[in-house]
Amino acid sequence: MATNEFISGERTLSRADLDRRALQAASGLKTLGVGAGDSVALLLRNDFVFFEATNAARALGAYVVPMNWHLAPAEIAYVLSDCDARVLIGHSDLLRTCADIIPDTLTVLTIDTPDEIRDAYRLDDEICRAPHGATDWDAWLAGFPEIGMVSGSVPESMFYTSGTTGLPKGVKRGPPTDAGAAHVLKIRDMIYGLQPGVRAIVPGPLYHGAPNQYGVRASQVAGRVVLMPRFDAEGILALIERHRITNAFMVPVMFARLLNLQPEVRTRYDVSSLRHVVTAGAPCPPDMKARMIDWFGPIVHEFYGATELSYMTFCDSEDANAKPGTVGRLVDGAHMKILDADGAETPTGAPGQVYGVLNGTADFTYHKRDRDRQAIERDGLVTCGDVGYFDDDGYLFLCDRESDMVISGGVNIYPAEIESVLAAMPGVLDCAVFGVPDDEYGECVMGVVQREPGTNAIIEDDIRAYLGARIAAFKVPRIIEFRDDLPRDDSGKIYKRRLRDPYWESAGRQI
Repeated sequence: MATNEFISGERTLSRADLDRRALQAASGLKTLGVGAGDSVALLLRNDFVFFEATNAARALGAYVVPMNWHLAPAEIAYVLSDCDARVLIGHSDLLRTCADIIPDTLTVLTIDTPDEIRDAYRLDDEICRAPHGATDWDAWLAGFPEIGMVSGSVPESMFYTSGTTGLPKGVKRGPPTDAGAAHVLKIRDMIYGLQPGVRAIVPGPLYHGAPNQYGVRASQVAGRVVLMPRFDAEGILALIERHRITNAFMVPVMFARLLNLQPEVRTRYDVSSLRHVVTAGAPCPPDMKARMIDWFGPIVHEFYGATELSYMTFCDSEDANAKPGTVGRLVDGAHMKILDADGAETPTGAPGQVYGVLNGTADFTYHKRDRDRQAIERDGLVTCGDVGYFDDDGYLFLCDRESDMVISGGVNIYPAEIESVLAAMPGVLDCAVFGVPDDEYGECVMGVVQREPGTNAIIEDDIRAYLGARIAAFKVPRIIEFRDDLPRDDSGKIYKRRLRDPYWESAGRQI
């Protein structure tokens, strides 16, 4: 069963109309010189056109490059140049913010920003309309017939890494074999619980890897796909009830905001239609996941993977209850080793750097940066810098990213472990733990805490007492600061460098 209907706000689009428009757009892109191996950049919020443009580019064997629209104009200019984009497709309000950096030689196709997106982001109506002289997407594609050929080899989208340790890198995979593509698709469907006829909601940004892969696959098989222009905790509950949603992918910060709703709000909505909810993209504290399982039922799952690694492990609700904190066991066809600094495998229970590969995934390089790609590989396995360990039963536990590890007085401290405990403290809405300079120990642990509304009575001594009863004393933050909000991207990952870097800059050194 193909997707019957796409919904965004009060707008609907049928499967047949989306397919027709995508094939018309493919015909148009071909006249612009787009072919196999070329790049088509997208600067789009969640909208039907995201699927139309993606399908159009893939019909030609071209790479889709979804861009994080939170990037500064200079960063957008870098990605456009680095990926050698032939065409840029974007919403009017986003294109206006970076108009000065878009090369005159680049073809730009503009989409009016829909009303529901305008309202969700409180945008001025004027900037949501294509400026005079712009090439309007709807009018443009209407001038082309549906393309008569479809490429047999469709590459994965080229996602750019966050760039927290330098310029972002484009992860570019070659076209997969038929058998390889079929295996990865089987794993993807298992992880996201996708099968013909499900009713899926897409609350996360389609420019990000996991929401994109979930959303694009749902657009191919679901009976109904509901797009959220912007995540809203009560809003998603209302949409789940209204559309009898069965499947959802949510990052942990969405769980946190759902759990922060008042009990009478949470119980106001019927979510019994849900059959499969999966989370990833950032560490999910065990207590948070347990509370979501209590609420939604044993349908809450988690996976571990990365743009470079693909899918690695999967954890269902039963695993989560039996092994709190695990991200699960290896999926079919995944290979993983935990290696120390010398490249030797660590013993069971001993942390090391996570290296892995999934059978069937086409090999990749960092676009124009082959040397960076070679640096992350050992014996055919690659790493994205995560640190973890296996227990005796083969369950993977993640400690932290190697770049986030704190070395204090020669002792390795993993902030993710501290954050997991602190996040479960009553009155704590969110937190970030990291290392800052210390004259005696080199580094010391600092914690930044966002309190739940109305709980300003929590003080530093309360947090130290809570943590001191649950983790070793040397792990308890020596410095604690309270913030009303924490900087994070739409995938839920906290921008720790925005919190941490000022301390290292004032010390005259970096980590």
